[in-house]
Amino acid sequence: MKIGCPKEIKPQEFRVGLTPAAAREAVAHGHEVLVETGAGLGAGFEDADYTRAGATIAATAAQVFAEAEMIVKVKEPQAAERRMLRRGQVLFTYLHLAPDPEQTRDLLESGVTAIAYETVTDAMGGLPLLAPMSEVAGRLAPQVGAWALQKANGGRGVLLGGVPGVGPAEVVVIGGGVVGTQAARVAAGMGADVTVLDRSLPRLRYLDDVYRGAFKTRYASAEATAGLITAADLVIGAVLIPGAAAPKLVTKAQLSTMKRGAVIVDVAIDQGGCFETSRATTHEDPIYEVDGVVHYCVANMPGAVARSSTIALGNATMPFMIALADRGWREACRADPHLLAGLNTHEGRLTNYAVGRALGIDVTSPSVVVKG
Repeated sequence: MKIGCPKEIKPQEFRVGLTPAAAREAVAHGHEVLVETGAGLGAGFEDADYTRAGATIAATAAQVFAEAEMIVKVKEPQAAERRMLRRGQVLFTYLHLAPDPEQTRDLLESGVTAIAYETVTDAMGGLPLLAPMSEVAGRLAPQVGAWALQKANGGRGVLLGGVPGVGPAEVVVIGGGVVGTQAARVAAGMGADVTVLDRSLPRLRYLDDVYRGAFKTRYASAEATAGLITAADLVIGAVLIPGAAAPKLVTKAQLSTMKRGAVIVDVAIDQGGCFETSRATTHEDPIYEVDGVVHYCVANMPGAVARSSTIALGNATMPFMIALADRGWREACRADPHLLAGLNTHEGRLTNYAVGRALGIDVTSPSVVVKG
């Protein structure tokens, strides 16, 4: 199979879908790899790194899309890229379709077979291709929240960890999954007073048992959430429903109860955000203010640490990419129901039920599609 990797064109996106190590692995399996020139520069990989791995360098993205049987990316294809996709081609990348009807429509019209990283599952019920970026985003959230809390950035002027004689910032993390756990760990490590909210009692027990009081846990009732955000200096939204739009857990009306200069970091923004006032921003212009509350809603947070993120993502995606290339998408999905869970579109049909519910589109069962 010919595997193509174009340069990411989403603003301030420095990651790349294919590392030289992954390219070398694919070549060793007998596949051709085509990488757009300069695709890896943002993550610290030169064209020469790819040629040494056995890949061929393409002069343009158009060449990659025209020649490759499978396109491997990081972020969802932008409008210009979607126009180059075609029936019979496989797209393997993050998609986040539920809050993005325009992208969904374009993918369906293109006929491409699109497999989304964020809906591939594992035997433990996890999301193995989302987890590495969730870990990165979770660890970044307190860091960017601390920056946004600085007075010059519109924040309250509160130091996350405080100093002797001055109390630490109050941090609330909504969601105790991968993102929330990493965010709580880092915020607590920075000295903040951290509370994690979640609706799963087993998860709350796990966090208490493993982290032994490094941060507090609370059941995420509407009352508890409303009360805690009122006292918070920093609120981190870390809620995920796989494939579906994120639930709105903090309303615009509730912002008026928050401290002026408090900060919201919405890590769920890729799925539409879990705050009613959230809208996607970029690394170039990351924050805005609503009712005196600073919002940080960058839709590709891990892109800020592109090298670490690219390597972490590549480690996770490589086995699935090789399986798709070795066996073809249909046979690979037949053999692995967890990879089949990643199938979102095929030849004009939507194959993810969560996306269908979010957008009001009829869904064809992926198990039917994979039979051919």
